[in-house]
Amino acid sequence: MTTTLDPTGAATEVAAPVGVSGKGARRGRAARRRERTPDVADQQRRPLGVGSGTGLGVLVLFLSLVVLLPLAAVVLEAAGAGWGSFWDAITTPQAVRSLVFTVTASAIVTVVNAVMGTVIAWVLVRDEFPGKRLVELVIDIPFALPTIVAGLVVLAVYGRGGVVDLFATRGGVVVALLFVTLPFVVRAVQPVLIGLDRSREQAAATLGARPSTVFRRIVLPPLFPAIASGAALAFARAMGEYGSVLLISGGLAKTQVSSMYAYGLYEAYDFPGAAATATVLLVVSLAVLIGFELLQRRVARRG
Repeated sequence: MTTTLDPTGAATEVAAPVGVSGKGARRGRAARRRERTPDVADQQRRPLGVGSGTGLGVLVLFLSLVVLLPLAAVVLEAAGAGWGSFWDAITTPQAVRSLVFTVTASAIVTVVNAVMGTVIAWVLVRDEFPGKRLVELVIDIPFALPTIVAGLVVLAVYGRGGVVDLFATRGGVVVALLFVTLPFVVRAVQPVLIGLDRSREQAAATLGARPSTVFRRIVLPPLFPAIASGAALAFARAMGEYGSVLLISGGLAKTQVSSMYAYGLYEAYDFPGAAATATVLLVVSLAVLIGFELLQRRVARRG
């Protein structure tokens, strides 16, 4: 609207042209919206409130006491004797052999769990069958069992006199690791699969897409971050597993994982050597976790 004077001197309002008023109105609304909505950077620069600051302090204190300080203590113990002693401790033939076997077994377990965990989650979400609740319960059992009990369970089936004799073999160690790491991928994928919009799958199928194409092009991309997250957790758990593989391994050198090797050094009072082995396991696990995180971000950026 614009204000003009008529011949009598009275002020009157005359509507502006539609195009001009529309653009001006839109610019005005955009300006008011910017005024009302603070910038994200401004929000990040604002000081924390009392509640947020207290929560952040509790978080940092708890993580420091429970996670950061113990990890730092192990690293300092490993480095206390010098780089030469650290290198000698992690390059002994048995240390290298156990580390290679641990990484290899963990990688195998991660790949198998990524595939089978996704399949199990798919069946539990998309299908209805008798005993479904029981299967849901069975999947969580490895979470609830102490690791030494898990080792006894695996030994009862795959030990001497069991259904298949895998005692003191590398295959038995892999089976034990599969037992304790299976729930990670299943429980990571399941909620994401529940939240997927199935209308896109139905539309693709209506247009003639094959089931494999629908899964690969529509279902798998949003599931991939959850699969990667569960696989990373499974790998990290397998790298540090001890109790479940202790019995099935038979205590042989060829089936010894790094955690068992580190415990052997601790029993021999070689504390720097045990800390050095633990530090290597920590570095490998962190590298894998960071790698999976970067992979997830890359996939997310590609849509």
